[in-house]
Amino acid sequence: MDMQNSTGISEFHLLGLSEDPDLEPILFGLFLSMYLVTVCGNLLIILAVSSDSHLHTPMYFFLSNLSLSDISFISTTVPKMLRNIQTHSRVISYVGCMTQMSIFTIFGCMDYMLLTVMAYDRFVAICHPLHYLVIINPRKCGFLILVSFFFSLLESQVHIFMIFQITNFKDVEIDNFFCDPSELLNISCSIIFSNNIVKSFLGAIYGFFPISGILFSYYKIVSSILRISSSGGKYKAFSTCGSHLSVVFLFYGTGFGVYLGSAISHSPRKGTIVSVMYTVVTPMLNSFIYSLRNRDIKGALRRLHSRNV
Repeated sequence: MDMQNSTGISEFHLLGLSEDPDLEPILFGLFLSMYLVTVCGNLLIILAVSSDSHLHTPMYFFLSNLSLSDISFISTTVPKMLRNIQTHSRVISYVGCMTQMSIFTIFGCMDYMLLTVMAYDRFVAICHPLHYLVIINPRKCGFLILVSFFFSLLESQVHIFMIFQITNFKDVEIDNFFCDPSELLNISCSIIFSNNIVKSFLGAIYGFFPISGILFSYYKIVSSILRISSSGGKYKAFSTCGSHLSVVFLFYGTGFGVYLGSAISHSPRKGTIVSVMYTVVTPMLNSFIYSLRNRDIKGALRRLHSRNV
């Protein structure tokens, strides 16, 4: 509230996806459907993992946490957008904007960290199969989740601290459907060059290092797979990584597009489209990728359905 008084701003206006009122019912139905599919799909994964003893392994423990993070991630932005469309209001309070940005950053970073942890899990499973259950034990699984949450919370606090240093905004209109940290920096009265430095620094810390861990893990995985003599063994080893790789490319591609794109050239329309991919489409596709491409998950869902029937 002190920061609200020093900036003289009590609210922001979210411009949303379109200013055409005729498109609002279509957008409402589309995003409500995508939100429900995302929540239900990820809840099914969590239910399948928790109810089937065959899936009580570190890999599926991390997957269920990723699904929970995806639900929280999309729930930070889409319900507010749907409410704005329904009430024909684009206003969000200063405190509400800071809260949304903080929670959004926590679960966005949590996804990054969990994808890195899952790459490490696959590295140990393929490169050190005989010691897998010793290395990735329940205590270490819990520790990796706590570390991921701690770094996510730290990044959120860094973003909040950056925004709290802004004493003036040149506009109260945000060219997006939620309080994106990069958009708040764009409408601040700070020097553009310093804003780009901050974005690049955060991208390096919370983007470069996790992706470096993933690349190193897959370098070791590919090296181990190539040493397998039989083609069947190679396919079986690499098939356990296919879903994870698909999600990594999708999530990191759109995520870097948001931050690097806003740092290089500020195009509201392109930024909004990439944000939709990053915040809505990616969490929705994660559940499809892991459920449709994973025989264990499909088998668990079939067993769950047969028990209920």
